[in-house]
Amino acid sequence: MVWSFIANAIIGFLNPHIAPALVTKLFLTVFAWYYVNETNNKRKLIFYKNLGLSTLTLFSVIFILDCILTIIFITILQEFT
Repeated sequence: MVWSFIANAIIGFLNPHIAPALVTKLFLTVFAWYYVNETNNKRKLIFYKNLGLSTLTLFSVIFILDCILTIIFITILQEFT
């Protein structure tokens, strides 16, 4: 969550538009998913697998929630600039 807000702040100050911010967040989410699948960090997701969630589903839900937070953050930031 903290990394998401840091990324939102950096993206918001550099280019305060929603579309580039969401594309950047999509790239970061795909990178994180690839990193988890290709390294030994996959073992850290056993809890979610026991709940019946695949890594793709987990990262998709995280991306959607992150998009909602990004849109809210960028919209508020555009109001004050």
